Amino acid sequence: MTTGYEIIAGLEIHAQLVTRTKAFCRCPNQYGAAPNTLVCPVCLGMPGALPVLNREVVAQAAKLATALGANIHLQSRFDRKNYFYPDLPKGYQISQFYQPFAMGGRLRISTGAGERWIQITRAHLEEDAGKSMHLADGSTVVDMNRCGVPLIEIVSEPDFRSPEEAGAYLSAMRELLRFIGVCDGNMEEGSLRCDANVSVRKIGETAFRERTEMKNLNSIRSVERAIAAEAKRQIGVYDNGGTITRQTMQWDDQAGVLTPMRVKEGSDDYRYFPEPDLPALELSDDDVKAMLATLPELPESRRARYRDEYGLHVEAVYLLASDRALSDYFETLIGSGRSPAIAAAWVQGEVQRLLRENAWELSDFPVSAERLGGIIDAVESKRITRAIGKDILRRMLSDLRTADEIILAEGLDGGHGEDEVRELIKGILVKYPDELAKYREGKTKMIGFFMGQIMQETKGKADPTTTKDVLMQLLHNTE
Repeated sequence: MTTGYEIIAGLEIHAQLVTRTKAFCRCPNQYGAAPNTLVCPVCLGMPGALPVLNREVVAQAAKLATALGANIHLQSRFDRKNYFYPDLPKGYQISQFYQPFAMGGRLRISTGAGERWIQITRAHLEEDAGKSMHLADGSTVVDMNRCGVPLIEIVSEPDFRSPEEAGAYLSAMRELLRFIGVCDGNMEEGSLRCDANVSVRKIGETAFRERTEMKNLNSIRSVERAIAAEAKRQIGVYDNGGTITRQTMQWDDQAGVLTPMRVKEGSDDYRYFPEPDLPALELSDDDVKAMLATLPELPESRRARYRDEYGLHVEAVYLLASDRALSDYFETLIGSGRSPAIAAAWVQGEVQRLLRENAWELSDFPVSAERLGGIIDAVESKRITRAIGKDILRRMLSDLRTADEIILAEGLDGGHGEDEVRELIKGILVKYPDELAKYREGKTKMIGFFMGQIMQETKGKADPTTTKDVLMQLLHNTE
């Protein structure tokens, strides 16, 4: 970017809420059904069909607003946003303009430049439109299944000063949405979509210059690339004495270019007016409390606890608090008094390795936290070695037995206490006097030889740490 300018950007995130049915009718809210099969007179805008608000939509919105620290309005209203497009059968979209569901809030982001808070303007409820698909022969077909699907739109302040900050915010918002269970965050399927508003100005200026809006940003990387490209374009226009026109741009991720779509609409163009078929959305404090009863402890709080109370290192803290299922799995492991550091090491190491190898989500992982806990207990009590514990964990991918059952059935119980190991090592040192002499002459690699002999004698069941400690004691005992 040309020196002397700074980016001013804001994001509008549209998150599809996880509900059984759509926002204003009883049609299923699901992805992947045959085109135009999840529709009814209400979501198709048939004459005489009246919308009825889905209570679960409000509950999900309340969870997100609370997680963001936003102010939930106990009274909000719906409005009609009027525009004409083939995938909008009613000719208007039910949204919230004048009295949105929530205002304010913020979200912490982390980039290479450090951490900072991004302020949020508002979060409002609305319904989705259908999906237009442009075919190779030039024709367009429309799938109306998405009509009426519930969305919450989260509008940030123009707080981003770099593409990386915008990408970090989208990533953090996606993490939060998934963590509290209100949106699956799948950008490929369109359940999380993002538009960006971008302008540039000279460093030191305080007023905002004209902005453009960018659509079709279907990944975090595309958000960053599009913002960088548009900022570069605007700077070039200014440096050549031109002016910026407010317009909507479409991002082509494959080509890496922006093309103008239309002059940017303002609120007047949409002719907003109150939705006559829906009453005001009125909530009480008790209503909100009931809706928040299932809100989990948030990632920020869990990170602080894992760091301050458990003393976990930063990589473990962020891994464990970034995914609700993984965090809950870890919480179950330590719920029986196990060491948080040891439990975190198993989750961060062996569990993550098996998930990657099998391309699994944690929901696919066949080993419950309780069964893994049995392995950890056996290792920490030195019944088995960590290597045997890892082997048992792999067996459990297709074996439903507990750790105790596998250990007993397979004869894996070490039974090699420190005294027994000591006597065993003494015998090995007597058996190999030449090798002992070489070690005492300075050939320290002989430690590996002796450890190999011990493990062979114990069939790998002796605890390596205890064994090595005793071996070193006896190697240096010249009496």
